[in-house]
Amino acid sequence: MDQNYQELKEWLEATKDQPLETMAGFFDARTDDYEEHMIHWKRHYQWMAELLPASVKSLLDIGCGTGLELDCVFRRFPLLQVTGIDLSEQMLSKLRQKHSDKALTLVCDDYFLWNMGTECFDAVISFETLHHFRAEKKTALFQKIYRCLKPGGVYLECDYVASSQAIEDMVFAECERRRKRDNIPDDVFVHFDTPLTLEHEMNAIKSAGFPIAELVGFLPEDDHTPMIRAIK
Repeated sequence: MDQNYQELKEWLEATKDQPLETMAGFFDARTDDYEEHMIHWKRHYQWMAELLPASVKSLLDIGCGTGLELDCVFRRFPLLQVTGIDLSEQMLSKLRQKHSDKALTLVCDDYFLWNMGTECFDAVISFETLHHFRAEKKTALFQKIYRCLKPGGVYLECDYVASSQAIEDMVFAECERRRKRDNIPDDVFVHFDTPLTLEHEMNAIKSAGFPIAELVGFLPEDDHTPMIRAIK
């Protein structure tokens, strides 16, 4: 097995007794330190903002958190109408404070359940929020994203992927083991990373109906976090 597999296996073994945390609880507890923790994604945030079409007027950010990607988006599009959705009210509160002068609508809800509407947005973005879910759950979400986009609308996703099928299988098996240990139902969101391989991530997006779904690429310093673009 490759080095990534071995390092991850060792980390899972070292943390095997740690209890799972709910998704909202995990981020609520880390709001104060979140932006510092995520600073190493700075170039990815800027890259995502640069990839948005110049004509974009309305945007949906799923799993927006404190809006680190939106900091870059608003610098390029200061008048953009943005809707952000996240499970953590504390994260949204920080985002609201940072951009109180922007056309910003914030929703504290589960983006798998929230009604995104039909042909409402020119673009949808997601940054480091979808690496906790199975392919079939993602496909249902991508179908909602497809419906909420206007014709020609763009979906941009930047998230890390499993570098091998062995890693994907291992993390899903470990997550299931910990759920059973902690008696956590399948429908409760927990913070445990279960990235898909790039192939499976792309297949989930394509199967949602996007006629164009493509790998934009990777930044030179990071070969595990692709930028993906899909066009309706």
